Amino acid sequence: MSIHSGWGKTILALVAAGVLAGSLAIAQQSNVEEGKRKVKVRANPTYPDLARRLGIGGKVKIEVVIGTDGKVKNSRPVGGHPVLVQAASDCLREWRVEPAPEETTQIIEFEFKQQQQQ
Repeated sequence: MSIHSGWGKTILALVAAGVLAGSLAIAQQSNVEEGKRKVKVRANPTYPDLARRLGIGGKVKIEVVIGTDGKVKNSRPVGGHPVLVQAASDCLREWRVEPAPEETTQIIEFEFKQQQQQ
């Protein structure tokens, strides 16, 4: 049993380190549902180092609840690789959209692409 818990802790530590580390890879936001509130302040996620080293890329979809003040109140992943989801969710804390009289829910999609080294 200690072998399994040791592996779990190692994997968790690698994922946490990957989320915090920057890399040569880029991540860029590619799509916000049309017809929703306009984004005023946008932050791009940091490409996790672990994902870069393992060659993991692709799209991540996050459902967000936006408060009347334009801040993201809640987020929930609805698609994408788990190693990339946390980076996408973390950057949404910095996003601001135009204020509105009521909360709204929308899907935001990020695309993580490996940058070619030169």
